[in-house]
Amino acid sequence: MGLDTYASNSPDDVVLSPEDEQAFLEAEINLCGGMYSGGEGSFRGKVYSLLILEITGFSLHQEWIPPETVREMYAALLNCDPEQAILESGEADRSSNEILELRKFFRVCNERGLGLINWW
Repeated sequence: MGLDTYASNSPDDVVLSPEDEQAFLEAEINLCGGMYSGGEGSFRGKVYSLLILEITGFSLHQEWIPPETVREMYAALLNCDPEQAILESGEADRSSNEILELRKFFRVCNERGLGLINWW
């Protein structure tokens, strides 16, 4: 079973304004997508869930992550040393560049006041 993660203005359904979508497009984020995720404002959460948990202390395995929590997750991603975080996470198949890409995604969410919807 997968886990797809979507930025959203609403906890009930994926809602992004055209300006939100443009912000994701302009950020040029390169994260793994799934069959239903991977466009502007989404990524395949299953691929990054352990890494995100290790760095931020928050799990993607919840239906809704409010903007306030996303802000904390973004701060944790900014404050970590990407290479050290990869070593400490035990995620040998991940790269420090993926943390930089996650920072871009969470930066857009933070700047636009977006939360995260996770579907599995």
